Amino acid sequence: MHPQYYIEQEKYNKLINRKNEKSSVYNGMYDRYIYPVLTNEHAPVFWRYDLDTNSNPFFMERLGINAVFNSGAIELNGKYYLIARVEGYDRKSFFAVAESDSPVEGFRFWDYPVQLPDTYKNETNIYDMRLTKHEDGYIYGVFCSESRDESINDLSAAIAEAGIVRTKDLRTWERLKNLETLQSPQQRNVVLHPEFVDGKYMFYTRPMDGFIDTGSGGGIGVGLCDDITNAVLDKEIITSKRKYHTITEAKNGAGAVPIKTKKGWIHIAHGVRNTAAGLRYVIYVFATDLEDPTRIIAEPSGYYIAPMGEERVGDVSNVVFTNGAIVNEDDVVYIYYASSDTRLHVVETTLERLIDYTFNTPADPLRSVDCVRQRCDLISKNLNILK
Repeated sequence: MHPQYYIEQEKYNKLINRKNEKSSVYNGMYDRYIYPVLTNEHAPVFWRYDLDTNSNPFFMERLGINAVFNSGAIELNGKYYLIARVEGYDRKSFFAVAESDSPVEGFRFWDYPVQLPDTYKNETNIYDMRLTKHEDGYIYGVFCSESRDESINDLSAAIAEAGIVRTKDLRTWERLKNLETLQSPQQRNVVLHPEFVDGKYMFYTRPMDGFIDTGSGGGIGVGLCDDITNAVLDKEIITSKRKYHTITEAKNGAGAVPIKTKKGWIHIAHGVRNTAAGLRYVIYVFATDLEDPTRIIAEPSGYYIAPMGEERVGDVSNVVFTNGAIVNEDDVVYIYYASSDTRLHVVETTLERLIDYTFNTPADPLRSVDCVRQRCDLISKNLNILK
């Protein structure tokens, strides 16, 4: 074995065994952890290097890992699992399962990445899987299935669809047909609702006219289908709408699988606005009715999580994005979010705090003059308390 192997393996072991710590930054909404839970350095040494000294005498990286981010999340039998988007130096993404006894540290990738059935021969890239424990007994993974747009002579033009797989153990995956949405040419950020609605499977969608631009897509859509093995959505109803001069002005999309609470379904989504420096992604929260999950019942103003400090730096800067959250048996909530398409972090809150934030944080009045009135009301109330 090349002597550098032992050095790299020791670095890996030290990283995996590092204890995470809560940040001193306070907002009452959640606790942010200092260290990312997954990075490219969490990839095993034997994923990246050829350990054969005959074929790799200089111990060079042969298949490097550029980034680890945008992870679905699930708890099974007391263990925590992240199915992360892993991107190689070659820009291709794939899925890999990382497992830990702790929700905030110690995640180790399984020996092999996920090998999905190759049923779509034009599919070039796959990424951003959401994991849904559905009441039908399966765990579903819904992800972006990307292929080249052959209709135009542009190598950056792509078509995005929602791929669907299902499993019972995260090891054996059955590939179903990609979701078909009759009203929308493209789809990304699709999430499967965990329960039947009127006896049907319900998907949260993001209608898009193009690969990047939402165009006429008005926000996060909802659609129903009878058969998930041949999922077709005839129509999509818009729930969380894009709004002018807000965090969702450019686009928005579903994030983690909605969390069922006594007051409603809590959704943790992403919103995007344009700036002089490019698109800025943040994470926001809203709630829908328990009986009618298409009906918005709470919309707290502004963002819930935004990139801070080093989180703002990476392959796609000034971005946070979530597609996974876990509520454990003690009603502690762990929200896994990526920063700048590079690494994966976690914040911790409780179900009680998340409900309080969602239903008691005031809504956005949408105009500066009204926002000033809203803030002055809060100031006046507090000054009276402080007297």
